[in-house]
Amino acid sequence: MGHYWSVPGLVFPKSSVRAEEFAEIWCGMPPAKTLSSAFLVLAAKPGGGRRLDVRSARDRKHLGEMLRREKLVALKIWNLPAWLILSSKVGLKDQAELHQQLAQLLTRGVPLVEALEVTASVVSAGTRPRVERMKDLVAAGASFSDACDQASVFDKVTVAVYRAAEKTGDLGGAAKQLSATVRRQLAISGRVVTLLIYPVIVLTIGFIMTIFMLTFVVPKIGKALSGQGMELPIYTRIMVSTGEFISEQWLFCLLGGLVFATCIVALRKKIWELVQRLMRIAPLFKDVVLAQETARFFTVMAAMTRSGITLSDALAVSVGALSHPELKRQLGNLRNKLVEGGVLRQLIDGVDALPVPTRRLLIAAERSGDMESAFETLAQDSAEELDRRSTRLMAALEPLLIVMLFLVIGSLLLSIMIPLMKLNGQQFG
Repeated sequence: MGHYWSVPGLVFPKSSVRAEEFAEIWCGMPPAKTLSSAFLVLAAKPGGGRRLDVRSARDRKHLGEMLRREKLVALKIWNLPAWLILSSKVGLKDQAELHQQLAQLLTRGVPLVEALEVTASVVSAGTRPRVERMKDLVAAGASFSDACDQASVFDKVTVAVYRAAEKTGDLGGAAKQLSATVRRQLAISGRVVTLLIYPVIVLTIGFIMTIFMLTFVVPKIGKALSGQGMELPIYTRIMVSTGEFISEQWLFCLLGGLVFATCIVALRKKIWELVQRLMRIAPLFKDVVLAQETARFFTVMAAMTRSGITLSDALAVSVGALSHPELKRQLGNLRNKLVEGGVLRQLIDGVDALPVPTRRLLIAAERSGDMESAFETLAQDSAEELDRRSTRLMAALEPLLIVMLFLVIGSLLLSIMIPLMKLNGQQFG
């Protein structure tokens, strides 16, 4: 999932943020400057010893600058496929910490260069070189917004916010607002990630237990039963043969697992797209996905309308940020008919993918001419609705996962228990 930010409470001139800049961010297009090359680096540490690390940088020159800032000397550098780097962006957690520290320090009168120096000490090691580069650029005379852009720390929307704040002289206030916004997005992202991580952890534990039983337990019991002259059921023989194969050919199985894991990493974007499609139609997940998409849409609309962009342009960009087919289609039709001269309140009532209370609030806000506040309120309400639906989904997933584990592990237990029960019956018979 991409990162979608709103900028509540901050108004700046239309010229400071163009619709194209919002489109580049909200529609998932990469920024102009990204760290896309991967390198395997063998470097000498200042106190002695060597360090082997995987780094991302624009090129070898930029990589050298990063290493010099960490007081490392490159001994060997190897180019790696770019897909080995999971992400070259600054994470939401680091961005929230950056905004918060800048807000606290700048509002107390700390000079910008000193504030950046302090901020560099509280972010992660991967982000620290970028913040230090920002500090050097500002010390050399660059504006803060230009330094953010050159160091590729924030997206263009955030850079535009800081550029507008420089004109008004309120960098600290802008940082405070951005900190609150990013933390709200971080909370939403955390809930969605939890929904995905919880089943993965449970299923991984179940998979490890299954492999252990299949490799070590089932073959031994199967051999013991065969040694007593008992004819095993065909299902038990299949389980025993599978376990013996894994035990004897463990090296090839391990290599096959590594190849499989590598393919997953290389194709992670395609796999994530497939997972999203399945979640949009799965009974337990589709309501959560719709709530997430609604929160995303209203968050973008709140950001853009407060930035002075016209409603039609804001709709064009916000609809492009959606991935839910039905919601995207209906809102796209609304935007097209609005451009053709349709009445907004009538068009809103036709978007039945949105809940009825949401449509009524938008119609009332359109009549009163206060769409900005309505979008901000709906963004917050949608985030709360996402939280409620996520909690319900977690409650429903727990028994479902237990049933899945029982089917997998229980089938192995049955392959052992059925022969044992037959053996006991023969002995007592």
